[in-house]
Parts: sequence; structure tokens; C-alpha cells
Amino acid sequence: MLPKKLRLPTVIIAALVLAVPFLVGITGSPGYYMRVSTLAGIWVILALAVQVILGFTGMITFGHAAFYGIGAYTSALLVMRLGLSFWIALPAATLTAGIFGLLIAIPSIRLKGDYLAVVTLAFGEIVRLVTLNWVGLTRGPMGLPDIPPPSVFGYPLKGSVACYYLCLGLVVACVVFVRLLVLSPFGRAMMAVRDDATAASAMGIDVFKVRLMSVGVGAALAGVAGSFFAHYNGFISPQNFTGAESMLMLLMVVLGGVGSIPGAIMGGVLLSILPEALRPLGQWRLVLNGFLMVILILVRPQGLLGGRPLRVRIPIPGRSLRGDRCAGA
Repeated sequence: MLPKKLRLPTVIIAALVLAVPFLVGITGSPGYYMRVSTLAGIWVILALAVQVILGFTGMITFGHAAFYGIGAYTSALLVMRLGLSFWIALPAATLTAGIFGLLIAIPSIRLKGDYLAVVTLAFGEIVRLVTLNWVGLTRGPMGLPDIPPPSVFGYPLKGSVACYYLCLGLVVACVVFVRLLVLSPFGRAMMAVRDDATAASAMGIDVFKVRLMSVGVGAALAGVAGSFFAHYNGFISPQNFTGAESMLMLLMVVLGGVGSIPGAIMGGVLLSILPEALRPLGQWRLVLNGFLMVILILVRPQGLLGGRPLRVRIPIPGRSLRGDRCAGA
């Protein structure tokens, strides 16, 4: 149940999200805006996937694009080679990505330090090289073209509006799942491990199991995004799942706020739409985008929707800032 002060903003945001196809219909290029909105939904799912591992369990992953790519290739190959339905390929891709996440986490979590970050970084490069060189399966750098779109009751969802609402449904399902996970006893165990693994272990929490399952869940969520992206885009190649995508997922979580579900949503939306909004500036949009990121880090290091409130130092004549609680000291 949402607090009363959040109910009205939530209703307004939900109404705007549902009305996006009608709002962009009055523009000169609705197809372009619908594609940007749909891709933003995919990035929100990916940001949630990283948030489960980084924000709620306290582990860093640098190669999450590997699970994104595994989900995409698994779903596309199952539909193209075996003739399965998208609705069968989607859970299969989710399960496959989750299994790979567990396999990668088993050896790395037992080590001390942030070895998961190093292992996932290497795994991401391995997956990219495999998809690039296994021409018989993935067609290598040529990619997989003509991937069938999602279908409902045998009718393919070729329209941008239909795919947008399908993506929106997947986003809502993932948000609800992560929310329920966080509120569950397992979610509280995740946050206990994040805050202090030694104390959590002393309280009887199986730290290894909690970390292992969180990596599996985060990888599975990335598989959901990869499966939908493959069928929505109609073409995938190794260039869609590089280290740059992994860094962007991580940046979305940091921008929105580590440990915050609304923060992951906001980070995914902003960093997927902002570059397109600044596109008229040409190459300068990259400079401005980076400048805005630096300003945010300086002003709001915990992210836009991080746990701690924003504190601003305001010098007051005749008063020392030391000990001034309003000054953030």
C-alpha cells in the first residue's frame, strides 16, 4: 500500500505512461518516439537487474550485458531454429540467463574481495567473443536478422504501440517482482548481507546462498530484457551486448540511486531518453551529457532517489557552519 502522499503522483505518472502513444501521436514522427519509449522500458528492466545485485546485495557487476545477450540469443534461436512461440522462448531465455548467472557466481562469491566484478567483466567479454566467432550458431558479426516479433493468440505484434504496451507490461511485472522480493524475508536477508555480511552470518543468514541467489535473479531479469529486445528489434548482433552496455546499466543505478527501485526506473528512463533529447546538439550532446553527470555526482552523490536526503551548505553570516545541522555539517 502506497503512502497517501505518493498516491496522487503515482496515479499521474501511471496515466502519463499509459497515454504515451496518444501523446506522441500528435508529433511529426510518432514511430521514432514510440521506439525510444519502448527502448527506455527495456533499459529500466536492465537497471532493475543490476539493482538487485548492487543495490540490495552490495556486489558489483561489470558484465551484465552478457546475461542480456544470452537472453536475446536464446530466445531468438529457440523461435527461429525450433519454431517455438515467443511466450515459451521468454521464460526459457530468463531461465537460461539465470542459470549462467548462478554458474558464474558459484566460484567467484567464495573468493574474498570484489571478485564478482572481475569475473563478470571477463565473462562478458567471453560471451561477446563466442557470439562473434560461433558463426554456425549465431552467424557471428553478421548477426541474426528477421527475428519474428512477439505474437498474441497467433497475431504478431508488429505495431509500435502494441510492442510498447507489451514492454510496459513486462516492466510492471519486473517492478512488482523486485518489490515483493525486497519485502520478503529473503529480501531483508539481502539487505542485511549488503550492510554487514559478518553480522548477517552471525545472525544465522547463509551469506553465500543469499549472494548466489541474488546474482541468479539479476541475471534472469536481464534475460527478460534480452528476450524482448531480440523480438522487438528483429535483429541482434554481438555489438548490441558489449561492455559499454554493462557500464551504462551500472551508471543508471548509480544515477537513480543505489538501493532504490524508483531510482532504477528513473535512471533507466533518463539515460535512455536524455541522449536522444540532446541529439539536435550533435557531438556537443556527449559533452553536455557528461557535464550533467559530473554536476550530479558533485551535488547528489547518492543518486537522484538515494536513501539520504540532499543537504546543501548555505553560509550564514555571523554563524559557524560547524555544528549547524541545516548546513549539513
